[in-house]
Amino acid sequence: MTTQHTRPLGLAQLSSLTTEPPKLVELAAQAGFAFVGIRVRPVTAHETPFNVQPGSPMLAETLARLADTGLQVKDTEFLLLDGSDQRDAWNQMFEAGQALGAESLTVAVADTDQARVLDNLGQMVADGKAYGITPALEAISYQAVNSYSQATSIAEQTGVTVLVDTLHAARFGATTQDLRAAAPRVPMIQLCDSVATMPATRDALVEESRSGRFPAGEGGQHLAAMIAAVDAGRGAHEPLLPISVEVPNRVLQESMNAQDWVNRLYTTTRDLLDSMEPAQQRA
Repeated sequence: MTTQHTRPLGLAQLSSLTTEPPKLVELAAQAGFAFVGIRVRPVTAHETPFNVQPGSPMLAETLARLADTGLQVKDTEFLLLDGSDQRDAWNQMFEAGQALGAESLTVAVADTDQARVLDNLGQMVADGKAYGITPALEAISYQAVNSYSQATSIAEQTGVTVLVDTLHAARFGATTQDLRAAAPRVPMIQLCDSVATMPATRDALVEESRSGRFPAGEGGQHLAAMIAAVDAGRGAHEPLLPISVEVPNRVLQESMNAQDWVNRLYTTTRDLLDSMEPAQQRA
């Protein structure tokens, strides 16, 4: 019997956004995580950029910490397609991702021009093959692609994968059937909890996403059911998908040191997985 303990757990950069990648690796390893995600491109002007491009001192230090700890980098982020020419940006991200050993690059869509979105994602997939990296499309509740039916259709046409994030799944009302249908194209689940009540405005959704998520079991979402739905949509003998814990919470993080926060994220996620019924575990 394969149990939930065999499911790889990772720490997303957004869970400790101001932590430089080498230190993030150390924190994650100390807590018990098996991999990390690295933000190789800032999303907002307020973020501190981390230069992990080939040849940079930070890349060398990050690779050294990965070698010391045995951790891996599975994913890099984050590119928001906005309709402009972003090919240079994503190729630079591919370069950093390849140097880190990543498998995917997370992308979301703000552009409402469907034909252009398909062209850009198709080009990203083609470009990524040279680096061994596949773009992973994240459906986000307050962006133009905000459902798994949209994301799956785009994936069928372009070759991207579909990233499941439990916050956004809850906020755009993804059903069990939606998650099962998307599952064959899902490379990873991003996990967090959240309050049951949906924020009333787009600005509030953005604020929650960036700094108001909760550790597993400390909110009001049915996380085990979401995980089980994705598992059920995959082949019976497929390995359990990795889970990347993505929990930015400004108030909670300010109340404790970085290692205690990361330890809490690991423990709460492990407790959730341990509580899942045996029927939800893969034989």
